[in-house]
Amino acid sequence: MSFLSIGDMAQLFQLRQHNAGLKSLATTLTAELTSGQKHDTGTAVRGDFTALAGVERSLTTLAAYATATAEAGQLAATQQVALAAIGTMLADAGPTLLSAATSSSPTMVSATTADARQKLGAVIAALNTNTAGRYAFAGDATDTRPLAPAETLLGAIGTAVAAETTASGIIAALDAWFDAPTGGGGFLDTAYGGGAPLRPFAVASGESVELGTTAAAPEARNMLKGLALAALVAEGALAGDATGRAALTRAAGERVMTASGSVTALAARIGSAEAGVADAATRNTAEGAALEMARAGMTAADPYDTATALQAVQAQLETLYTLTARLSNLKLTDYLR
Repeated sequence: MSFLSIGDMAQLFQLRQHNAGLKSLATTLTAELTSGQKHDTGTAVRGDFTALAGVERSLTTLAAYATATAEAGQLAATQQVALAAIGTMLADAGPTLLSAATSSSPTMVSATTADARQKLGAVIAALNTNTAGRYAFAGDATDTRPLAPAETLLGAIGTAVAAETTASGIIAALDAWFDAPTGGGGFLDTAYGGGAPLRPFAVASGESVELGTTAAAPEARNMLKGLALAALVAEGALAGDATGRAALTRAAGERVMTASGSVTALAARIGSAEAGVADAATRNTAEGAALEMARAGMTAADPYDTATALQAVQAQLETLYTLTARLSNLKLTDYLR
């Protein structure tokens, strides 16, 4: 009868190899049991990564949309807060200016136009609102303050209307200054420091929202026109001409009232966009959750099978340790006795 034996050193290496292999397998199974995912993705998808790659691509795209919706939502909310403050100031200033103009009281005209001068500064500050280092009404020049201070604005307007001696002339000159195109030496060149309107935000596949309102938009200029006209009166326009000053105050009140309605319409438009952003974010979140479940289904490790395999490996390790201990205790002297 023949048999094959191996040396002690070879046997030692073989036991170490078995031990290392079982420990590595136990580590892998433990990781799969705790993470719920297969260690070998290729085996889990049977070598076909097409579906998994599609899911991963969709999740990456949704992550980009999540960033876009967060930015759009923050911008819309900031614009809404600013417009709410502006709307309140205009709703207060418009009727007050009209009332002062009707009364023809120089004292009342001076008081109400001085208040409008203060509100002009507050409206400019609201249009210069900055959130997270980004100016909400600066268009694509988000790092630039969109409007110059009220003093700069009124100084430029004062120069533009300096030659006018009638209420109608001042009103026409002020309108021409605000409506002048770029290069015409008016509002866009002197007072507006922002950029072009922002491009629409892509918030979902095939869906975008428009939040391109800037401080140079017609609605914003209308907000400033009436208050600037009243501020000119407060700074002494047509001094000594009570009738002319009352006419300017009346025109300012009418423009402020009209601008108040424009602010409401603009806030409604931004609110609609804000709702669209919220809806898109909700849909993207739901889609992302479904894709996460799909990905987990492709690469998930069955907890029962994994736990059973881990228990079997533990039993094998215990058996290996037992055999190793017994082999280590074998001695030739014990055999010869």
